[in-house]
Amino acid sequence: MAPRPAARPDLALLLLLLAAAASGECGVPNAAQPRGRILGGREARPHLRPHMASLQLDGEHICGGFLIAEQWVLSAAHCTEETDGKLFQVLLGAHSLTEPEPHKRLYRVRAQIPHPGSNVYNNEDDLLLLQLEEKAELNEHVQVLPFQREQRDVAAGTVCEVAGWGTVTHSGRRPDRLQQVERPVLSRDECNHRTRHDHSITPNMMCTDSRKRDTCKGDSGGPLVCNGVAEAVVTAGSRVCGNYKKPGIYTRIAPYAAWIDRVMGALSGQEDTP
Repeated sequence: MAPRPAARPDLALLLLLLAAAASGECGVPNAAQPRGRILGGREARPHLRPHMASLQLDGEHICGGFLIAEQWVLSAAHCTEETDGKLFQVLLGAHSLTEPEPHKRLYRVRAQIPHPGSNVYNNEDDLLLLQLEEKAELNEHVQVLPFQREQRDVAAGTVCEVAGWGTVTHSGRRPDRLQQVERPVLSRDECNHRTRHDHSITPNMMCTDSRKRDTCKGDSGGPLVCNGVAEAVVTAGSRVCGNYKKPGIYTRIAPYAAWIDRVMGALSGQEDTP
């Protein structure tokens, strides 16, 4: 596996300092995890989720993400595992990945910063910040989504929504247009039952029911939105999407708000140098 790329050579020292200051530690490695992957959902109404981003390599959708500030997109760190050192490009303002749309635009990425605690062996600290080369042009189809900063769990049974361009069938078919699905939140205790995720779900994670309707491959990095706020990021699920015994796993955002603010504050306004 190729190592994750540094954001930029001239920022290496700064990012090392940020990593040292970040909270949280890696989990104990066990085995490579199945990664976040909308099954059983439906096509979203066009442009009602103007925060959604498509992370792309060589023109191909790889993962989801969402705009949290004019120049910043939040996604999942594991999305960088198979990029061979390449930087993503970020598509904003899209409903269809291929059809012409009035505010759709592809942005280059200046810096790509995975949380320093993330790794290939487990789902710990699975967040990725992308700094765009320039501020996004905000309009009716491109908007920032607020994320949760309060340290509290979403009540079990709360129905939240997730959207993405990930796999929609077990045969692996990918959609061209944005899909959505609504899922109820499961309590951490229920998700940690030995027949489900067997105590691997930490306080920094949350789960939703995955019975026949689920996120699937290519949805990783998208937001789990509850009551209009991004509570978490799509992280992982079962190797078979829609498996009720393996609820979908999400990385909660609130525990990482200080890290997000630190990174954005340190890098925002930096001059681009050759």
